[in-house]
Amino acid sequence: METTAERETLSPILELQRQRALLQMEYEEEQRAYQQMTEAIGVERRVARGDAWLPVRVGRSYYNSLNQLCVEVYRSLGDDDNADHNFEFGRPVQFFAISEKGEVKSEKYIHTQGNNTSHFSLLTSNIKYFPFTGTVSFAEAERMVVAVPDGTPLIDLQVSEGQQLGVGLSFDETSFRLMFEALERTMRAKGRLGYLRDLFYTRQKAETFTFPDMGFQYLNKTQERAVNEVLRAKDVAIVHGPPGTGKTTTLVEAIYETLRREPQVLVCAQSNMAVDWISEKLVDRGLNVLRIGNPVRVDDKMLAFTYERRFEAHPDYPQLWALRKAIRELRAAKKRGDQWHQKMDRLKDRATELEICIRAELFGEARVIASTLVGSANRLLDGMKFGTLFIDEAAQAMEAACWIPIRRAQRVVLAGDHCQLPPTVKCYEALKGGLGRTLMERIAMLKPEVVTLLRMQYRMHEDIMRFSSDWFYHNMMIAAPEVKNRSILDLDLPITWVNTGSEKLEVRSEKYSYISRQENGVDKTNNTSHFSLSTSHFNDFEAQLTLLALQAYFELIGRQRILDERLDVGIISPYRAQVQLLRQMLRRSEFFKPFRRLITINTVDGFQGQERDIIVVSLVRSNDEGQIGFLRDLRRMNVAITRARMKLIILGDRRTLCRHPFYRKLWQYVESLKEQ
Repeated sequence: METTAERETLSPILELQRQRALLQMEYEEEQRAYQQMTEAIGVERRVARGDAWLPVRVGRSYYNSLNQLCVEVYRSLGDDDNADHNFEFGRPVQFFAISEKGEVKSEKYIHTQGNNTSHFSLLTSNIKYFPFTGTVSFAEAERMVVAVPDGTPLIDLQVSEGQQLGVGLSFDETSFRLMFEALERTMRAKGRLGYLRDLFYTRQKAETFTFPDMGFQYLNKTQERAVNEVLRAKDVAIVHGPPGTGKTTTLVEAIYETLRREPQVLVCAQSNMAVDWISEKLVDRGLNVLRIGNPVRVDDKMLAFTYERRFEAHPDYPQLWALRKAIRELRAAKKRGDQWHQKMDRLKDRATELEICIRAELFGEARVIASTLVGSANRLLDGMKFGTLFIDEAAQAMEAACWIPIRRAQRVVLAGDHCQLPPTVKCYEALKGGLGRTLMERIAMLKPEVVTLLRMQYRMHEDIMRFSSDWFYHNMMIAAPEVKNRSILDLDLPITWVNTGSEKLEVRSEKYSYISRQENGVDKTNNTSHFSLSTSHFNDFEAQLTLLALQAYFELIGRQRILDERLDVGIISPYRAQVQLLRQMLRRSEFFKPFRRLITINTVDGFQGQERDIIVVSLVRSNDEGQIGFLRDLRRMNVAITRARMKLIILGDRRTLCRHPFYRKLWQYVESLKEQ
């Protein structure tokens, strides 16, 4: 097998061809997994995973400002329903109808509304998929807008009695197609794109400008250095931001200073959420941001800087809307002759001219164009070039995705932390071959001189920070004076590990996980089996202990103080099934009823970029073999344990986990804090 050093000697073209082969493996694996999931796991579990809504009702349909036919979709949530979902802007979806007819041979979906309960078979034969694919325009907890192809017979979505309408995520061909195209374009490239390709895949030295350091009043020394290095870079710069070090603050300042030298910049990130976050901070800094695509959090502040909302607000938009309406009415006319064609051509020409004028004005006013990496291929950006491309959360993006916007830029600034969440790669062979290695990691290894590490963190108590600093950052992190000794209770240990080991171990299979525990103080009569979501795991004993540990800590603090000071809590588990179990338990708990708005339960990925006063981590795994699954991905654990500002509570089976050196070292570190 090729070593990293051997691969460095390969030509950039060969390396990109290797990337393409690995991406093809990932594409085939995702396609296979999607088909298998659709056929095997049933709609109930797709709904539980957040990949489908059922039942839904269709609201109004309309043409949006981009002249796309859109339909509103609504779902109703009960107290025990999961409000989280995976629908977001740009993701492809497909509508389906489920019939109650036919022999039931598999699991059932049970929908209760008032006193009426309906049972629907989840057999594939009883599911009718509609023959068109839509795209999510934006989605909230209970409402979603889907853009569908023009001319789609929306009347078909009015299902008959005895059926229920649903909508689910479809396989995303578009993202893969754009990544493949980006790799092919980069391999063929001449000019600036070809130069950046050769630079990024070799040890060729990156060029820089020379000028004295500038000072920035609100930045610390390493943040100042990072901004200066960005401004000096002719080709590439990397801002390495460990947890709590103010990476976003530094990046915003670097963008602001760059815009004093350039008319416009392109800012991208892997996810819509990351684009929203950096966009909001840039708007707060006073910059004119034009967001391509719709935000995850649909509120007035976020929507105000989207292209669609700005387009609708333009004074010439009513005239354009009237022209588009006239075109649609003319299309519906039955009589078509020479005059019909002439009139249609005149209307189309005028509408196109007006649309181009509005678009040019909006892009001309904007200083920052913001989009996801895939969104940078939007036709709105056709022909546009930028002096600088900023890629935030670059350590979460595949190399191929980064090459989509790089073709538009003269130089590239990457920001992120490759010691936190990696890109999502589902094919083990592709991961083993190096698909999980990011462009940021590659450049940092080949050109360490372009990397600036942010060292001072402003989030965590020093004792919470120290373990992560030692293990991941060569003991280079420093806690800011204002957070160094900050705690909720006097003489409180900042980190606690609750050992959840017992004689009863987890039992699991590919489709189910059954955890049985019998311990003092924990319910030992309700030993029921639960669905595992896909291959996820959960541990009901540990889930009960998690809430008991948090309840005990709340009682130490005092209920009223928690409410008065609005101390916020994050409960994190690497496993989605455990997250859903904890959410159900929290909803049923009388003790936590007054505090529910202060408590968030999510996966590690869901907490990326967030922080809380108190973090509780449930590690789930407990078995005789010491198998810990993807808890071996230590970057995810780095994210989990560095979300806490003042208190970190870890729950896990020491006997299972401490066979791994990371968790053994973490246990020893927590124990050493008791002796200080």
